[in-house]
Amino acid sequence: MKNSIPLEIKVWGDFACFTRPEMKAERVTYPVMTPSAARGVLEAIFWRPEFSWLIREIWVLSEIRHISWLRNEVNSTAVVSTARKWATSGGGYYAEEDRAQRHTLALRDVAYLIKADVHLQQHADAHVAKYRDMFRRRVQRGQCHHQPYLGCREFTGFFSPPSGDERPITHTDDLGRILFDLEFAPDRSGSAVPRFFNARLENGKLRVPPELYERRGASSYCND
Repeated sequence: MKNSIPLEIKVWGDFACFTRPEMKAERVTYPVMTPSAARGVLEAIFWRPEFSWLIREIWVLSEIRHISWLRNEVNSTAVVSTARKWATSGGGYYAEEDRAQRHTLALRDVAYLIKADVHLQQHADAHVAKYRDMFRRRVQRGQCHHQPYLGCREFTGFFSPPSGDERPITHTDDLGRILFDLEFAPDRSGSAVPRFFNARLENGKLRVPPELYERRGASSYCND
């Protein structure tokens, strides 16, 4: 995090669920957006293999409010090869025999201000200012590679440049251990290990310790 002035973006949505990994069948959200979720939002808007995103701060702009519901879901995952086999040899899938009722504890009416830096990879051949300017233009125009989501893909995230009058909530709390990010293996196999840190919300601001990125090198947190 060597840039003195971080890039900023405002993100909001009707619902969000930053799922705690220690929960199994039931989805229970962290009270605030995690650094990995913030990185996912930024990569949805602008991503290049020449750099990775380092999250510096997350401001919580709306009061933390929860919502819960029960939904009927299925346990199995759709497999294309199996469906093709049914089409030629017969058979099928019966949702009634595979249905399960699951609980979700999510957040509602969320809004965040994300502050982040661009970290160039070793093979980058352009100045960091190029990518920072490209990101600003995309945010200004509302462009994205795919629609950002807030934790779960079903919870759409909207974004815009900050207006300058955003203020975090005044809430302060120890959040305990929350997910920092996934640390990908250097062999590019795609395997990753989750990393956690002791987080604290200070007057609505979640600050990400820089040493989390420096411990093993920032590039190991980007599967590029």
